[in-house]
Amino acid sequence: MNKRATSQTSINLKRTFNIWLMQHAQACIYSIGQLFRNPINSLLTTAVVGISLALPTGFYLLLDNCQRVAAGWDNSTEISLFLKLNIEEERALSLADEIRQLEGIRSVNYISREMALSEYQTESGFSDAITALKENPLPAVLLLRPELHMLTNDQSEQLMHQLRSLSEVDTAQFDRQWIQRLFAIIDIVQHVVIILSILLAIAVLLIVGNTIRLAIFNRRTEIEVNKLFGATEAFIQRPFLYAGLFHGLGGSLIAWCLLSLSLLLLKAPVLRLAELYSSEFTLFGLSYIGVLLLLSAGASLGLVGSWVSVQRHIKAIEPN
Repeated sequence: MNKRATSQTSINLKRTFNIWLMQHAQACIYSIGQLFRNPINSLLTTAVVGISLALPTGFYLLLDNCQRVAAGWDNSTEISLFLKLNIEEERALSLADEIRQLEGIRSVNYISREMALSEYQTESGFSDAITALKENPLPAVLLLRPELHMLTNDQSEQLMHQLRSLSEVDTAQFDRQWIQRLFAIIDIVQHVVIILSILLAIAVLLIVGNTIRLAIFNRRTEIEVNKLFGATEAFIQRPFLYAGLFHGLGGSLIAWCLLSLSLLLLKAPVLRLAELYSSEFTLFGLSYIGVLLLLSAGASLGLVGSWVSVQRHIKAIEPN
């Protein structure tokens, strides 16, 4: 008896799932049909959703590319430690090893007094005058590359104080103001992107919600008849929910196409600008994960917007 009851329960569950799946398929097909009956209005709504999604996504790509550029520029930021003239090379090399162990130091490059003099003779254009000098006036130098996080917070001040306090160091230079200003600008842009994304997400919810509200108003009589014949709220709501889902998903596809076209148009000018700065930088678009997130965000916003409108307006409709 237990096996028979279990088998019957399994059959009932399978039948219920098949019915539920068939109802969703019918609602989906019916919703698609409604969209094609009003192609212009549907396309306009989807296009507005697409533009609303393209704007914050475009700013996100701008921010991402700026961060990639900044990540490349931090390699050119160095701390220069000019050692005292009486420091022996062996002690300078030992000091370099000690500094490598400090927190926040990525690499240390030692330039001897002879190397500094040779480089200065080559690049300054005063090789004859320097040759006439009896002694080498240039000190040995340690070039330090700090970690990226050391450029943007108060730890850099502590590091510089620690380095200046070394008895072997005569002068320490660290030009970090430009990189700090750059990261401050990027931080502002990041907050602008977040605020803009929130505002445009609300705009998408309102656009989809208003579209579904108008659809409910136009099909009010149909909804009343369905309620008279005992249709459930879920059965009535499904086509509208699918319509909102399709508007959001279609808007995401339009946003993706707009961004891809914009990147294609900007690719050549950016390459020309990069060549002027002897850089190999190229614009980066959305990754596969980024595209999936965009599609998911659009579909979710469309579904939520339609759900809010459906909950508010369909429940208010009662058959006379």
